[in-house]
Amino acid sequence: MTQEDWFRHAASVPDAGANADAAAHQAQLTKPPGALGALEALAVRLAGLQRRSRPGVDRIWITVFAADHGVAGTGVSAFPQAVTAQMVANMAAGGATISVLARELGARLELVNLGTVAPMQQHPLVRDAVLGAGTADFTTGPAMTEGELAQALAAGAAAVDRALAGGADLFIGGEMGIGNTTAATALACALLDARPADLVGPGTGLDAAGVAYKAAVIERALTLHAGALADPAAALARVGGFEIAALAGAYVACAQRGLPALVDGFISGAAALAAVRLCCGAEAWLVLSHRSAEPGHAAILDALGGGALLDLGMRLGEGSGAAAAVPLLRLACALHNGMATFAEAGVAEGG
Repeated sequence: MTQEDWFRHAASVPDAGANADAAAHQAQLTKPPGALGALEALAVRLAGLQRRSRPGVDRIWITVFAADHGVAGTGVSAFPQAVTAQMVANMAAGGATISVLARELGARLELVNLGTVAPMQQHPLVRDAVLGAGTADFTTGPAMTEGELAQALAAGAAAVDRALAGGADLFIGGEMGIGNTTAATALACALLDARPADLVGPGTGLDAAGVAYKAAVIERALTLHAGALADPAAALARVGGFEIAALAGAYVACAQRGLPALVDGFISGAAALAAVRLCCGAEAWLVLSHRSAEPGHAAILDALGGGALLDLGMRLGEGSGAAAAVPLLRLACALHNGMATFAEAGVAEGG
């Protein structure tokens, strides 16, 4: 296997010993077995992923990948492409949803510019990894070249390396890119062999006619690229986006390097689906944060094993749904680590 194929290497294996120790500890806590439901399972799972019987998610690293999409020129979005760069500037200034959530969580936030149509303002939080002024229009040809795909995947892995160097307990990937629900839907259709009409949604606010047009655009692209979509890397290159490929690369790197990732909604879910198709065992490292209101997300969650932590009707992106789920992970760890055992509390165990 060549260096260029790093993203096809298998994932790390969670620590079975730490997982077993955490499960045994849960069984001794002062509550009926299973009384805390998914919070118990979450703490035990994190223990195996973090290779310690007492898990924690104090140090959160959030990377938002931003890029524009050539397919937006066909009219599939309710917003102009200039909004991509404008929203990254808003994130950097602290005014976006993910900015507020990162502050509240005490998380490290970085923004990675992979290529936008409008010029991006320089800012200490914005890291340039520009591949071009967005992808090409995938209704007329591939969204990106193989070289651009390799660079986008590597940009995702580099973010994970920075997170690990910063001592992160958990990685969250977010995205910003006008037109990226179209790319995510096309990618999900390719990976799931699904019809666009079954997965397409309103994105930034399309009406019924706009959604129908969007589905027709995706159908046209899938027909054009039909002979090259069986391989997940080829599907990313043909109908993906720079930021979606970077997210996929980040999830693969998390799985290979042993860093749990909290996956956001529909677009991040499509990237996660590509990651698990590329990297055997990657799904073990991906915690599904929430169920997006985008119609296609349900099919992606099913393919990833289901079991999202939250269902709040969110559909913003940016990593916002994942960030909103962090307090649940922290509570799960606090309960696991802080509750007394029956022996410590002098409480009689059930029969």
